[in-house]
Amino acid sequence: MNFNKNLYVQKLHLIRGLNIMNQALTSQTISVLNKAGFETSQIYDVRPRCFDIAARRASTLIFLKILTNIDGLNEDIANEIKNLADYFSSSPLIVGEKARDHYLERGAVYWRYGVPSVNVETLYDFFIEGVPPLIYAAPGGLYVNIDGDMLSEARSKKNMSLGTLASQLGVTRRSVSKYEEGMDAKVEVALKLEDILDAPLAIPIDILTKHILQERMCDIDSLPLIERKALIILTDLGFNVFPMFRTPFNALSQDGSNTLLTGISKYTSVMIKRAKFMSSMSQVIHTNSMFIVEGESKSKKIDDTVLIQFSELKEFDNAGELIHLIKARFLNS
Repeated sequence: MNFNKNLYVQKLHLIRGLNIMNQALTSQTISVLNKAGFETSQIYDVRPRCFDIAARRASTLIFLKILTNIDGLNEDIANEIKNLADYFSSSPLIVGEKARDHYLERGAVYWRYGVPSVNVETLYDFFIEGVPPLIYAAPGGLYVNIDGDMLSEARSKKNMSLGTLASQLGVTRRSVSKYEEGMDAKVEVALKLEDILDAPLAIPIDILTKHILQERMCDIDSLPLIERKALIILTDLGFNVFPMFRTPFNALSQDGSNTLLTGISKYTSVMIKRAKFMSSMSQVIHTNSMFIVEGESKSKKIDDTVLIQFSELKEFDNAGELIHLIKARFLNS
């Protein structure tokens, strides 16, 4: 196979350009969130990842994925960020600039595999100005959720029949009837309806959606041996263990009201980076984090992430003992 140096250089420049754009978008997103009163975690930039930052304001917790082009989101990543959000009763959100070759519209929501996607201006309007988006994108264009009851009431106040409104609107009588039954309308139609009836008819879109999963999968058979052994021990201790595949931690370990972000690895530079992010994330989501270290550990804690040697893990009789050690080590190290 011949090596095309020019093509390689072009691709390299493209990747660098996209990285710079994504960094700028990430910085803008964090700036908006901080201005809106959110506490944000560090940025996690080790692949693969289903989210980039976690953010909390009071009881509102969000996991955000930041993409220059939102079509870069695939179904597996979308499902994982929805899983993660479900575990913490929080919301997944994508912040982007483009869909294919079109810039995202301000005030519009673009759904990708059930995850809402907005641009940073819409994020600003929602969290700082208190103005929710009213439009969503779907095949065929931009649409509005019509308040059918409000439409019917406004038409009645104007003493306007279905036929008269349909004639002024340029649609069929059946279409107006459908709008009153709750059918969504294209933006142009919605604007014309509001102008004719002199009434607000659009239903705001809440981008802080929550996902209730029907079943939480707990398949650990495909994991590397050391991860599988560690998670089996945690399960035997009494934890409910939920493997994660595109996060800085390998699993969520739950025992009653206690949830542990759980990493499993040898003591390496990448592991240290993951542990630091887990510490930052645990502060935002109000939980604890631990790293189970294969072999020797050089310390007891990295920031707020407690390190547990794999050999130590075998000494516990139940989940409570491990949680007690983690809390003691968290306070004393």
